[in-house]
Amino acid sequence: MQSALNIPPAFGPVSAPEGNETGSVVGGVRLLLRLEGGAALAAALVFYAHAGFSWLLFAVLFLSPDLTMLAYFAGPRIGAAAYNAAHVYALPLALLLAGFIAGLPAATAGALIWIAHIGIDRALGYGLKYATGFGDTHLGRIGRR
Repeated sequence: MQSALNIPPAFGPVSAPEGNETGSVVGGVRLLLRLEGGAALAAALVFYAHAGFSWLLFAVLFLSPDLTMLAYFAGPRIGAAAYNAAHVYALPLALLLAGFIAGLPAATAGALIWIAHIGIDRALGYGLKYATGFGDTHLGRIGRR
């Protein structure tokens, strides 16, 4: 069915390649997730600029989600949990929605900065962490191999 419609493999049924026991995505699916991150970054930047928020605030807060890496001092399980909590879209999207509905520009600005941060991380290949180590992510191993 897939080849008859000329659907690229990344958009068709997804199954893990033979022997992929790492828990990370590969191939076209990995590319799609990285492109999705780039799109989230671009959208957040456009909305941030359109709203006229402070670029100084953006620069100051842009890397703040990475402060959760300090939780790795408590061990890899706690570190991964803290890092992942700050690097999924669910929380900043909820904050964005709340800021928009309640008319709170600071919440909206913070949420857009947070979304931009997650987006650039994903676009660069920095994924959600596994408890096995900081370099083990859903987008593949980061760092030296």
